[in-house]
Amino acid sequence: MDKKWTPDSWRERPIVQVPDYPDLGALNNVERRLGASPPLVFAGEARNLGRALGKVSDGQAFVLLGGDCAESFAEFSADNIRDTFRVLLQMAVVLTFGAALPVVKIGRLAGQFAKPRSTPTETIDGVTLASYRGDMVNGIEFSEESRVPDPERLMLVYNQSAATLNLLRAFAQGGYADLHKVHQWNLGFVADSPAVAKYQSMADRLSETLAFMEACGMDSQSSPQIRETDFYTAHEALLLNYEEAMARVDSTSGEIYATSAHLLWIGERTRQLDGAHVEFVRGIANPIGCKVGPTMEPDELIRLIDILNPRNEPGRLTLMARMGADKVVEKLPPLVRMVGKEGRNVAWVSDPMHGNTIKSSSGYKTRPFGQILDEVKGFFEVHEAEGSYAGGVHFEMTGQDVTECTGGAREITDNDLFARYHTHCDPRLNASQSLELAFLLAEMLKEGRGRKSERIVA
Repeated sequence: MDKKWTPDSWRERPIVQVPDYPDLGALNNVERRLGASPPLVFAGEARNLGRALGKVSDGQAFVLLGGDCAESFAEFSADNIRDTFRVLLQMAVVLTFGAALPVVKIGRLAGQFAKPRSTPTETIDGVTLASYRGDMVNGIEFSEESRVPDPERLMLVYNQSAATLNLLRAFAQGGYADLHKVHQWNLGFVADSPAVAKYQSMADRLSETLAFMEACGMDSQSSPQIRETDFYTAHEALLLNYEEAMARVDSTSGEIYATSAHLLWIGERTRQLDGAHVEFVRGIANPIGCKVGPTMEPDELIRLIDILNPRNEPGRLTLMARMGADKVVEKLPPLVRMVGKEGRNVAWVSDPMHGNTIKSSSGYKTRPFGQILDEVKGFFEVHEAEGSYAGGVHFEMTGQDVTECTGGAREITDNDLFARYHTHCDPRLNASQSLELAFLLAEMLKEGRGRKSERIVA
């Protein structure tokens, strides 16, 4: 690959998954306005995330990445942002107890507005229109006018992302994330969930620990880690004209950062070695991610890693495995083995959502909770068998009381899906299912630590 990189060098590469804007003049105007707008995130924040992910690649921290499948303009509200944020806080506390490691918290928020599609068009009742590509591109309504790509939506995404980040920073740094409030993070609609009883018990233990620490002179005032948390954002770098417009030169380092999010990833459909998406993310200084699916070959993965992380820096590259519950034990080991053999520094994260999407008997697209859990279990088993580190999880979830994924302790069935099926794209775990999954993960992490200790003693 040509060593020369600029924020617009992706335009010379073959590209997929891009909308066909009818008015290029309007598109250029929006790109100029975005280029003159303030950054959404800052280089120093992205560097902090890179250092945290470096600890993950060294086995000294664990990643929790979660949030909406695709954010929308219609569901934008302070309450929805807060509810998703606090479920992530709950999950992080549970995982910290299980892993006995710091948890790096990253939200699929403030930028996850576009989605790749399997086909460019869809047909309903004999009418064929352009596929819905997320609110960043066009409207979800099935009409010819709604499905025309509109560049002004890029500005709406920027403005909503700025407002979301403003609220997230206030929650993370303004006292809402104080561990003394751990009992207050419950959502009313999960009160009858079996996971809540476990959570309350764990919260009681945490409160006792905090009381002991206060008696020793460590409280929220003397220890900021108790009252604040680091929270980062991430999304798929799909619309590269938006990402290019948000690229900025860092005045302290001279490097170019994508300021639309702290971490950008490329997907299974856009990871072509000579493609535009790989070209763009290889040059930005942010930590980056890449989805790794069942079609990935070990040699291809090493070539991709060397393009994206040529200096082999810990924390630079996170690989998100999305194999499917029925393929993870077969397809993942050769990849993990090759990465270890070649000495590449990466953080491995499980994305058990995208390989387990099915169409239910009721006609809704869904994801069975049991299959999601099975893929996570397989992911951990593979890494333990290969002597590698399973560094985190990536869930599509929400703080809303939705019925989109079947199963879980509440036993959502196919017939329940219609009740509160609100997603604009793919099905999400609700708060109850997310918390339940966090406890099951915590048990796996705890058992894994126990086996590791036994091997060390032996």
